[in-house]
Amino acid sequence: MTFATLAEIKKELQQVDADLLQTLCLRLAKYKKENKELLGYLLFESQNEPSYIRQIKEDIDLQFEELKDRNLYIVKKMLRKILRYTNRHIKYSTHDETDLELRIYFCEKVKAAKIPLATTATLFNLYQGQLNKINAIVSKLPEDLQSDYARAIAAIS
Repeated sequence: MTFATLAEIKKELQQVDADLLQTLCLRLAKYKKENKELLGYLLFESQNEPSYIRQIKEDIDLQFEELKDRNLYIVKKMLRKILRYTNRHIKYSTHDETDLELRIYFCEKVKAAKIPLATTATLFNLYQGQLNKINAIVSKLPEDLQSDYARAIAAIS
């Protein structure tokens, strides 16, 4: 079985009436949690990006609260879980600023939690990977925005 390309799907969707399009979207959202989250973001959150960022930060805070008084093995697993959650929500937004805000916030929370990154290579590599992604995104931004994020990046490096 061959699947339609994105261009073919786009062309077909332009010919579909609004009722059928609504039915297709609801059916798509029904089968996967990520589809439902993305559709929710596009419909409700994409117009107010600062509110979306604030909501994700609050969720990250709640997840970091669970890290307290845990052994390093559990902390490592939970950090990866928090990072997966963060990456999933970064993926929904197309704004580089949202990406930066959430990655920097994740790194700030790791620093604030005083997690011993140097003791295990996995945690060190996870953190360094986030720093590399942050630096890559910042390099694409205009100079004035780069200077805005310079202090936050210096604090987490």
